[in-house]
Amino acid sequence: MAPSPSIPKAAFWMALSIASFLTMSVAGRATTAELNVFQVLELRSVIGLFILLPLVMISGGFAAMRTKRPLAHIARNVVHFVGQAAWLYALTLIPLAVLISIEFTTPIWTAILAVGFLGERLSRPRLAAIVLGLIGVVIIVRPGVGSVDPGHIVVLGAAVCFGISVVVVKSLTRTDSVVSIIFWMLVIQSVLGLIPALYEWRNPPLELWPWILLIAFTGMSSHFCMARALAYADATVISPMDFLRVPLSALIGWLLYHEQIDAFTAGGALLILLGNLLNLQKKASKPAEVAAS
Repeated sequence: MAPSPSIPKAAFWMALSIASFLTMSVAGRATTAELNVFQVLELRSVIGLFILLPLVMISGGFAAMRTKRPLAHIARNVVHFVGQAAWLYALTLIPLAVLISIEFTTPIWTAILAVGFLGERLSRPRLAAIVLGLIGVVIIVRPGVGSVDPGHIVVLGAAVCFGISVVVVKSLTRTDSVVSIIFWMLVIQSVLGLIPALYEWRNPPLELWPWILLIAFTGMSSHFCMARALAYADATVISPMDFLRVPLSALIGWLLYHEQIDAFTAGGALLILLGNLLNLQKKASKPAEVAAS
C-alpha cells in the first residue's frame, strides 16, 4: 500500500538523496581516474548488494523481494545502467558543475513522461518551478557551451536515460517496496556489467578501496532515498527539488577541484532555489494510481 502523500517527508528523503549523489560524484571522479567505467559500476553494484542484504533480511528476506513486474525492473535497469555508464564517462571529460548542470535536462523528460505515462498533473506552479530551474541551469552552463563538446552530448544522453528511469521507478513504487526496487537494481546491473568489467579488469590499488566502498554505499543510498521520496510525492514534485545539486556541485567543484564560481553560477543558483521554494509551497495532490504492467 502506497504511503500518504507528504511534501515534508519527500523533501527529507530528497535531501539525503542529494547528499548521496554529490558524495558519489566525488568518489566517482577518484575511482574513474584509475579504473574503467564498467569496472567501477560492477564493483558498485556487487558491494552495494552486500551492503543492502541486512535491510533485505529485515524487510522479510529474499521471499519479500519477489516481484510481479520483472520486465519493468529489467527495462528500468538496462536504461539506468546505460545512463550511469555515460554519466561516469562524462565525469572524466568535463568539470563537475557543468556535468551536473547539463544533467538537469532530466526533469524535462521526467515531467513529460510522467504526464504521458503516469497520468500525473503538470500544474502551473510545478511548471513554473521546472522552467525557473532550467533557466538557471542554462545560465550556469552558457559560458562553457560555446562549442559542441563530446562530454556535453554524453551527459545529455544520460539525462534522457535518467528521466525514463525516474518515471519507471515511480510506477514501481505503486506495487513494489523500495528495498525490492533497489535489490533488483543491484542484481540486474551486476549481471549487465559483469562482462564489460572483466574485459579491462585491473586489481584496484589499496588506497582506492575507500573510494570504491564509498561509491558503492552512496550508489545504493542515493536511489533508496530517491525511491522513498517518490513514494511520498509525484515525480514532477521530486525532480525540481533535485535542482539544488547544481549550486552544491559548483561549490564542491570550487572547494575540491579549484573550479571557479562566477556570476552566472550564482545567478542560476538563485533561480533554481526560487523554483524549488515555489514548488515546495504547492500542496501535493494524491499520486495517480498506476496499473502494473
